[in-house]
Amino acid sequence: MTPSDAVFDCQACGACCAYSADWPRFSIESDAALDLIPAALVASDLSGMRCENDRCAALSGVVGTGTVCTIYALRPQVCRECVPGGEDCRMARQRFGLDCDRLPATGEAV
Repeated sequence: MTPSDAVFDCQACGACCAYSADWPRFSIESDAALDLIPAALVASDLSGMRCENDRCAALSGVVGTGTVCTIYALRPQVCRECVPGGEDCRMARQRFGLDCDRLPATGEAV
């Protein structure tokens, strides 16, 4: 099976979570929602998720092979808004040399 034959799966990607330390920023989360995120995963200035270089500290695994968000149910709004096949998704996948040919068009169901 070639990469373009594979069905797109966020858990086999993770590129969006390792693309930029500027992405996992808090925006409209309530204080109560932010309090649920483990302090060790929050940036020291409290602006968003802590990153190691460009990679979110909550991302576990190898980008392009197998990943998981360790706080998926608690993830910030910016993470929820990055949808499979969207512009941000495609940009992140391209940075890591991952195939975008099999991604659905923006707005198309996965």
